[in-house]
Amino acid sequence: MSKFIFVSGGVVSGLGKGISAASLGRLLKARGLKVSAMKLDPYINIDPGTMSPYQHGEVFVTEDGSETDLDLGHYERFIDENLNRYSNVTTGKVYWNVLNKEREGKYLGETVQVIPHITNEIKDFIYKAQEESGADIMICEIGGTTGDIESLPFLEAIRQVAQDKGRENCLFLHVTLIPYLESSGEHKSKPAQHSVNQLQSYGIFPDIIIARCSRPLEEGIRDKLSLFCNIPKECVFENRTMPSLYEVPYMLQKQGLDDVVCRKFHIDAPQADLHSWSTLMEHAEDVTETVTIALIGKYVRLHDAYLSVVEALYHAGLKNNIKVHIKWIDSENITEGSIRELLQDCSGILIPGGFGTRGIEGKIRAATYAREHNIPYLGICLGMQIATIAFARSVLGYSDANSYEFQPESSHLIIHYMADQSDEQDMGGTMRLGAYPSRIKEGTQLYRAYRTTEISERHRHRYEFNNQFREEFIQNGMDITATSQDGSLVEAVECVNNDFYVGVQFHPEFKSRPNRPHPLFTDFIAYSKANRK
Repeated sequence: MSKFIFVSGGVVSGLGKGISAASLGRLLKARGLKVSAMKLDPYINIDPGTMSPYQHGEVFVTEDGSETDLDLGHYERFIDENLNRYSNVTTGKVYWNVLNKEREGKYLGETVQVIPHITNEIKDFIYKAQEESGADIMICEIGGTTGDIESLPFLEAIRQVAQDKGRENCLFLHVTLIPYLESSGEHKSKPAQHSVNQLQSYGIFPDIIIARCSRPLEEGIRDKLSLFCNIPKECVFENRTMPSLYEVPYMLQKQGLDDVVCRKFHIDAPQADLHSWSTLMEHAEDVTETVTIALIGKYVRLHDAYLSVVEALYHAGLKNNIKVHIKWIDSENITEGSIRELLQDCSGILIPGGFGTRGIEGKIRAATYAREHNIPYLGICLGMQIATIAFARSVLGYSDANSYEFQPESSHLIIHYMADQSDEQDMGGTMRLGAYPSRIKEGTQLYRAYRTTEISERHRHRYEFNNQFREEFIQNGMDITATSQDGSLVEAVECVNNDFYVGVQFHPEFKSRPNRPHPLFTDFIAYSKANRK
């Protein structure tokens, strides 16, 4: 029977439950087990697709087109398994399903209640996620903090799962903060004790505690956690803040976390082989040279808004034996007078995806600057659209060139709605989402990166390159280097007179892995390294 690991959090949010869950998944997979993961989010939005990055960080997109929590990106990068639409469940999705069933009469006139109807729906999501993945072990993280009123139905649901599947097939792991008081020079376990006590009051008794801390714990703290939380001392682990999040699996393995999990599940599996992972970390420590990449966006105060891009740059840097230093530049600060000073120390320029008009003119200036000064440029989604608008203005002479999203009255709409889109549609879930195949033109930068003419990449956008400008662009030096399989949609563009100037309509960052960097990012960093200032 499949096993379930439920990861909850206590004291404060933002402890890194996702990293703990992903790291455990990596360890168990390295022992030969098939592992998958999912996230239960208590917010009422259907998904994070319409939420501000300041509220939620980036939106991670799965192969099947689900807009999900950024923790799913951690799961995919660590466990190296593609997740799906069942892998991220929100209160909004749960209630949406339940209310639709009620309207359709599927409850046969019953009074619809939190228990059993809401909790049953949550359990159905958990079981479907496990069935879809075929995993031996399903790791399920509950968002928020123990004690939050919105988390209660999820906690009740996982308590019921332990009854349905048998307590021997379920394991509860609690990640909790152990604060260090500078004034007294000691750690305090009392907040963690209260958090576990709250969890126990819901009928959930943790098997393992992971203590989040900034420095090593004293033995007395482990003793207190063991005594007051009613778990063996060997089931108390610490997760210290590390220089790199990729060091966390190695740190937890040295403490024997995966051994305890296998022992509790009575799983006989070989020791986790983390040789390639530790080699990667050792290599990262040996790299001393750096390259500076300008990442230009409008959410640069919150780096989580571009989390997968940051990780993909890190992976590509290791592949090229160089550390990537990201220079975060707010596009609103880029003017004709400031652009040279802002970009003069940057060896490459990257404009990621995004929505909205704020800061667009600054991005257009940056794309033009990169083309005119032959600086390696990578435009992702909006970044590709920006590159085409900049080209239309400065090369084709269309001073009013723009996107329908920003200036619908423009007479030169380089970017327009897809054929089946309009202003009338709702915002949520109506974009081109998920993996789509593309055909690459041979002899291009894109072809040299991928080394194939057929690719599949994940998308998240509503607007497309306007096909009426195709020939004019090609004749003037910006080639169409990838299209949808039927040729109707532009997937990538390149400036043929530049060493590396590539814009792609898709999001390659979602498929980059630490031990398998994305080829497009790898080539971008290689050219940026050669162009170091």
